[in-house]
Amino acid sequence: MELHTTRGSLDRGDLGLILPHEHVFVDLGPAEEANWRDADPEAVVEVMAPEVERARDAGVTALVEATPEGVGRRVDVDLAVSEATDFPVVVPTGIYQEPSIPQWARDASEDELTEWLVGELTDGVGDTGVTAAWIKVSTDDDDPTGLSPDEETILRAAARAGDRTGAAIGSHTLHGEVVNRQLDVIEEVGYSAERFIWIHAQAADERYHREVAERGAYVELDWIGGDDQADADYVDWIRGLRDAGHTEQILLSQDRGWYDPSEPGGGEQRPYTYFTDEFLPRLREADFEERTIRRLTHDNPFDAYAR
Repeated sequence: MELHTTRGSLDRGDLGLILPHEHVFVDLGPAEEANWRDADPEAVVEVMAPEVERARDAGVTALVEATPEGVGRRVDVDLAVSEATDFPVVVPTGIYQEPSIPQWARDASEDELTEWLVGELTDGVGDTGVTAAWIKVSTDDDDPTGLSPDEETILRAAARAGDRTGAAIGSHTLHGEVVNRQLDVIEEVGYSAERFIWIHAQAADERYHREVAERGAYVELDWIGGDDQADADYVDWIRGLRDAGHTEQILLSQDRGWYDPSEPGGGEQRPYTYFTDEFLPRLREADFEERTIRRLTHDNPFDAYAR
C-alpha cells in the first residue's frame, strides 16, 4: 500500500502520526465571490508554513487536506505549502454539498464525473503533478432525510471511481441515517463500505457510530479541540467503539488550520497541535495503551487513505 501525497507516494514506514482531516486552504466566503481563484500561493505559504512546522515539531508526519471542489480547492496552494516545509499533504478529488456543488458538476453525467475522478486519482490534479489520494463527497447539513439528486450522482460516480482505483470515499455527513443511505448506494454500485469514511461522526447520535462501524466503514471523530464538545465526550466515544471491537475503524482529527481567502490575511488560524499537545495526554490518562494510541494515530489513517 502507498499513500499519495504532495511529496510523492509514501509507504507505512515513511510515516508516523497522521492527522486525517484538516485544512490548509479553504474558501468559506460567498460562493459567487470565488475568492479562492485569485489567492496568491506565496501569501498562503507565509501564513500556513509556520503552522505546519509547529505540527511537525509536535510529532505530526502528514496531514490530510479535506477541501474539495465547491469550497475553494487549490492543490497548487497545498503543494506550495508542502514544498516550503518539506511536509506531506494528502489531497482529495471530489465535490462538496448542496448548495455549493459547482455548475459544471451539476451539468456532468455520472460517467463524466467518474472519468474526472479517476483521472485525478491516477494522472494527477491539473498540471500540479500531484495525485489525489482519496475522494471527498458531502451531503446537505440541513437535510437529515437523504441525498439530493446531484449528491447521489456524485456519490455513485465516486463509488465507481473508487472501485476502479481502490481510493477511499470520505463524506462530510452530519446525519446518521444519511450515512446508512450512502453506504447502500455504494454497495449498490458494487464498491465496499470498508472504503468509506464517515466524516464528522461526532455530529450524530452515538448509536450510529456502532451501526456504521458494523457495516465496515471508518468512523471519524474530527472536531477535537473545538468549542462544542468536551474532550471527555470524545474519549467516551472512542472507548465505546474500542469496546465494541471497532478500534481499527476509528479516525481522529481536528478540522483545523486554515487559510481562508475570503478573510483579510487569510483569517485566524487554529493550530494543528491541539491533538498532540492536549488530547493525546487525555487518552493516556484514560488508560488507553500505547499500542492502541499508535493504531488510532498511525495505522488507521494510513490504512484508510492509502491504496
